[in-house]
Amino acid sequence: MATLEDLGVSAFINIVGAFIFLLLFAVLRIQPINDRVYFPKLYIAKKRTHDHRGARRAINLNLCTYFKFLSWVPGALRMNQTELIHHAGLDSVVYLRIYTLGLKIFLPIMVVALLVLIPVNVSGGTLLNLKKDVVFSDIDKLSISNVSPGSNRFFIHLLMAYVFTFWTCFMLYKEYSNVAFMRLHFLASQKRCADQFTVIVRNIPRVSSHTTSETVEEFFRRNHPDHFLGQQAVYNANRYAKLVKRKERLQNWLDYYQLKFERHPDKRPTGRTGCFGFCGGEVDQIDYYRARISELDKRMASERQKVLNDPKAIMPVSFVTFDSRWGAAVCAQTQQSKNPTQWLTDWAPEPRDVYWENLAIPFFSLSIRRFLISIAVFALVFFYMIPIAFVQSLANLEGIEKVAPFVRPIIEVKVVKSFLQGFLPGLALKLFLYILPSVLMIMSKVEGYVSLSSLERRTASKYYYFMLVNVFLGSIIAGTAFEQLYSFFHDPPSEIPRTIGVAVPMKATFFMTYIMVDGWAGIANEILRVKPLVIYHLKNMFIVKTERDRERAMDPRNIQLGENLPSLQLYFLLGLVYAVITPILLPFIIVFYAFAFLVYRHQIINVYNQEYESAAAFWPQVHSRIIASLLISHVTLFGLLSTMKAAYSTPLLIFLPLLTIWFHKYCKSRFEPAFRKYPLEEAMEKDRMEHASEPSLNLKTYLANAYLHPIFHMFEQEEQKEETTLEVRIDKSQQQQQQQHHVRSSHTQYEERNTETHYYHEERSSSQYQYQYQHEETHMRSEQSPPHFVYHHEIQP
Repeated sequence: MATLEDLGVSAFINIVGAFIFLLLFAVLRIQPINDRVYFPKLYIAKKRTHDHRGARRAINLNLCTYFKFLSWVPGALRMNQTELIHHAGLDSVVYLRIYTLGLKIFLPIMVVALLVLIPVNVSGGTLLNLKKDVVFSDIDKLSISNVSPGSNRFFIHLLMAYVFTFWTCFMLYKEYSNVAFMRLHFLASQKRCADQFTVIVRNIPRVSSHTTSETVEEFFRRNHPDHFLGQQAVYNANRYAKLVKRKERLQNWLDYYQLKFERHPDKRPTGRTGCFGFCGGEVDQIDYYRARISELDKRMASERQKVLNDPKAIMPVSFVTFDSRWGAAVCAQTQQSKNPTQWLTDWAPEPRDVYWENLAIPFFSLSIRRFLISIAVFALVFFYMIPIAFVQSLANLEGIEKVAPFVRPIIEVKVVKSFLQGFLPGLALKLFLYILPSVLMIMSKVEGYVSLSSLERRTASKYYYFMLVNVFLGSIIAGTAFEQLYSFFHDPPSEIPRTIGVAVPMKATFFMTYIMVDGWAGIANEILRVKPLVIYHLKNMFIVKTERDRERAMDPRNIQLGENLPSLQLYFLLGLVYAVITPILLPFIIVFYAFAFLVYRHQIINVYNQEYESAAAFWPQVHSRIIASLLISHVTLFGLLSTMKAAYSTPLLIFLPLLTIWFHKYCKSRFEPAFRKYPLEEAMEKDRMEHASEPSLNLKTYLANAYLHPIFHMFEQEEQKEETTLEVRIDKSQQQQQQQHHVRSSHTQYEERNTETHYYHEERSSSQYQYQYQHEETHMRSEQSPPHFVYHHEIQP
């Protein structure tokens, strides 16, 4: 069990690690060569168009900027909420509000708990009487375990449980009200978007002698004659998309070898065609990749014709558009057929939120997929119990020493023991959880959800249950077993509940180490972005061949709600459970919320690029899981007091979970409809305002290509290739020579670019030249329109 000294070692390691990460970040972020790593949002927004700020070198030589290593903090706080919504969207702002909610809940709770509960617990003295039977440390004297069984002091803990619950519910109510208002205001003030007029229809029945598009149009013209505008079919183009990605990889290699040959025209690049270039026959790489691309073009043309001409390629899914928001709201929120399994309608996700691959999954297989994934998640949860038990064995060495004395000489080395108990358990748990979100995301994709936002919410649900069962309950159960092995083996069975009741609060030390690793050093690592930094420069050295490749090498990522929301909810769970039991854990959580708020605010402003906007659709889940944390804290305290002979105070806890459940139901009925349905009143009002301001708006043209399957965009790109202008490539040495000549003529500094190849375009100006990536395309209308398509315009919305 971790002692105060072990926690000190862990705190020292994590604080020093976090400081080193922040120091490295302060140095690396001001290097122009790292601009695309630490400020990718500026490039995505076209606020920067080159790697190095102004005309400076790749390395920042301004020493004054190195002393302002905390300048990112005021920068992260500079934007107000309205500006941040405009800059990053409502999802990002509401995500940040979860951290401020944690501070609003736990700061007052921490003050009251430290002033009231700590003195009550310290003066108990029970653990000293159980010293021979129970393993404990000095920190455990601050917990409820140190109060004598049957003591009247438990009424103070009971009172604090009511106070903390009422305060948490009050803050949750205010926050739910604010977020619901923000969502409605955001939707009301949102500019015209395609998803406001569009409904996704699934499980469209097959009708003989009718195509899917004809069936959809006939059904909606009959049942929604006044507002139906059109529909866009969904094609199963997954194979074609894979061929396009394969061609892009081959084209990148061809570009690379062509540029290499241009720099060294006396020697054509050659290589072997076998595994990793170590075996197979030696070939001319340029001719080899040209031949492979030519062969792939034939396969793509064949697959393209198959998609366009095969009626079976059209899926029983369609995006149906209406001429008003009111018409779309009526359709999306009502049952369309007397058969409730057909013509299933829902609001269409915004176009960038659609996960096209899952639209090709037959509807009847979704239930089977989700059932099988549920079994897989259940198995995964219990499979992870093995590494969790191993982590807890590292955290509870004294219990193991009593059962296996032969390991004592190694464990008792002071440095080894402090490291094993104070730092290693939290780090090991963090490593075991590293790949889990990716696995759960794959499972969610297999389940067949059709939007990225729903995929992230489902991943977050799975990850939350995993964290609850394994990280929280698993750590407590396994940790208690390892700590009290001697008591379990030697005491009578009637004493086991008392042993568990005393030992559960002692797991707070393990969670303190986990918070320091994950919530302190882990958050500092998030702002340093070690992985994206390394990958970007490796790609820049070996893969990047064009300016377009450099843009693709950027990895701004997004907030990763599927991974971050469950972690946040775990901290709420730990704080609410241990607020009464072991309140000394609360300062660790407060530090996490404050530090993480600053870091993620900076990342949202400068780094993260949200792939979609759901208008805070995830908030009801956040609220429900904080309520679940409250209920778990009540059950935990109830069980703990029942093992400590608090017969008079324990029954009074029964009303607490009942009141909490009533509060949750009230909030759900009061606020959740704002996240599930769109008010017809709002829809009608917005339609009226739009008709008054734009009476000649052509919605059919505006919505024509909004939900056009990506395959048709690929077709257009293929047809436009013949019309594109010739791009002139310049390698690094040639560009540097031109830039140096320009610097000498204008007496200004030149900009040293850290790339191998660039595109340039010479502006028609007598005074300056601007080198940039220039890709001019002459658009032409496609002569062949997609079959079974109600309307198809080339005008982009």
